[in-house]
Amino acid sequence: MRYKTLGKSEVSVSALTIGTWAMGGLGYGSVERKDCIAAVHAMLDAGVNHIDTAWVYGLGESDKVVGEAIKGRRDKVLITTKCGFRNPADGVEPNFPDCSPAWMTTCFEESLKNLGTDYVDYFLIHVPDANVPFEETAECVKRWQKEGKVRFLGVSNFGIDDMERMGEYIDITAVQSGYSMVSRGEEDNMIWAKEHDIGVMTHSSLASGLLTGAIRELPKLAEDDIRNLYQYPHFREPRFSQVMELLKTLDKVAAERNVPVAQVALNWNIQKDFVTTSLCGVRNVKEALENCKCTEWELTSEEMAMIDKAIDETVGK
Repeated sequence: MRYKTLGKSEVSVSALTIGTWAMGGLGYGSVERKDCIAAVHAMLDAGVNHIDTAWVYGLGESDKVVGEAIKGRRDKVLITTKCGFRNPADGVEPNFPDCSPAWMTTCFEESLKNLGTDYVDYFLIHVPDANVPFEETAECVKRWQKEGKVRFLGVSNFGIDDMERMGEYIDITAVQSGYSMVSRGEEDNMIWAKEHDIGVMTHSSLASGLLTGAIRELPKLAEDDIRNLYQYPHFREPRFSQVMELLKTLDKVAAERNVPVAQVALNWNIQKDFVTTSLCGVRNVKEALENCKCTEWELTSEEMAMIDKAIDETVGK
């Protein structure tokens, strides 16, 4: 396993992070808890030392899975959690921002209970909320830090302007941004963060499974499927066909390396110098072990250049 220092927190974090959104169950089809726990154990045993979760992932369900998985291992693992999204009552609309102290506190305290811990290593404000002053949200999370419930503070899904604004109230040590070969819209935010000694975590690193190579035909998604609910562009035309064209290059590299396509995609992500750690969601041991093996080798500069060229020519930025 490779490790990097996560910004100004000066904590060593594994290049891969266990992502748990799918473990929450909502919008991801059926999930077997025992398989998820076994997957977490497999990644921890392979050297991964960081888990990312949030109460909104299954309305506390992913926290419960993580809590069960880390029993007896809490001192061996870094935990990041997030609050600031609220789920709609009907369950068929996207989550919406709510960074009010009352809602944040409700979610955070329940997360700690479900995780079976009295603190988390990183707490990230999940999303900017235009309806709540940044200062109010900041006062809330700084209080948790003062109480010892949080070691380091950060943000998620924040652009540069919002990071600068929130940075007036809290010491931002980490930012989490969506980033993959097919979604590079937040690249400038991540580069800015690295320049300011802020650790960068990337979510959606495998584009919701599209960059594993397992999906080759446009799927018919259920109404409540996350990829449909949030209208992911790469699961719609013409973007989907563009990604399929990109996969031809990834297939070539994977075949020459004799590795799964997912390992190529993850290597490309974690080899970017502005990326500290990349989240990858897993639901079984097979996926966990295959993903961890990506850290046993690296893409050459020539392979990186070839992939970057293919990205520019197919999906762009």
